[in-house]
Amino acid sequence: MPRARDSFSLGHVKVRPGAQRDVLLPITRLVTGGDVSLPVRVVHGKEPGPVVWVNGAVHGDEVVGVEIIRQVLGSLSPKTMRGTLLAVPVVNVLGFMAGDRYLPDRRDLNRSFPGSTRGSLAGRLAHLFMTQVVSKSEVGIDLHTGADRRANHPQIRGDLDDPRTLHLARAFGAPVILHARLRDGSLRQAARERGACVLLYEGGENLRLDPYAVDAGVAGVRNVLAALGMIDSPERTETEPTTRECRSSEWVRARRSGMLRLDVALGAEVTDGERLGTLYDAFGRTLRAVYASRSGVVIGRTEAPVVHRGDAVVHIAS
Repeated sequence: MPRARDSFSLGHVKVRPGAQRDVLLPITRLVTGGDVSLPVRVVHGKEPGPVVWVNGAVHGDEVVGVEIIRQVLGSLSPKTMRGTLLAVPVVNVLGFMAGDRYLPDRRDLNRSFPGSTRGSLAGRLAHLFMTQVVSKSEVGIDLHTGADRRANHPQIRGDLDDPRTLHLARAFGAPVILHARLRDGSLRQAARERGACVLLYEGGENLRLDPYAVDAGVAGVRNVLAALGMIDSPERTETEPTTRECRSSEWVRARRSGMLRLDVALGAEVTDGERLGTLYDAFGRTLRAVYASRSGVVIGRTEAPVVHRGDAVVHIAS
């Protein structure tokens, strides 16, 4: 008879095959004496398969990923799933509770990987995530949104020159796949150096549960799990979404300060030189039009009503 599958160990907890458990990994202790922990749900399938992690809220003000993970977990059963999923809905716990992008040490967690046990709070949290989650996984999905007052069209960013990354990026099924270089200190770079294949999802705006970004993320994560053989493939619809693969992108920047009215939506196809919007002064006088700097698809835009000269206003990928 085939050998029974082993339990999965995380921290001091062991999860038997066909079961799931929530595990709290200690991060730090507050001045009040309360403990702060990294929440991880281990979904350990009854049958063997890959170990995958999915995380949200590396930046504490990016809440879309938390909702994506909630919906994905609600659709999974460890009794029928193959492999193991490590779901971390909130990585930057302290920033999330404060609605802040950064940690209390004012560091960007996504520039602090792989971290260190002797570093600042950001470095220690990064090290904990690397040793307890990334080191046990072969594939990761890092869920993000646009930064402060920016909205992103649903997209996957990754190394499209890597065959496995490209395969999983296509399987995700987002409207746009963008080849993106690795950034020093990012989770994607640190995990890649450990041998993991990482997809970075962008969609929606910070501090918003944008339905278009949530829906695309839920479908995408499930598509990747299906592509890895962990769950059954979803039923195909008559009109499958098309994915556009892009090799580069560029932000159009405001050439004057003023009130901005954009006339272009996320996902719109634009041509080089096309008018995208207009800058006005406080009395409504036209200051300058905003034009596309290249042809491509709009993958991001500012939602700020007031912009200053040099501010990024429209992100175009081609």
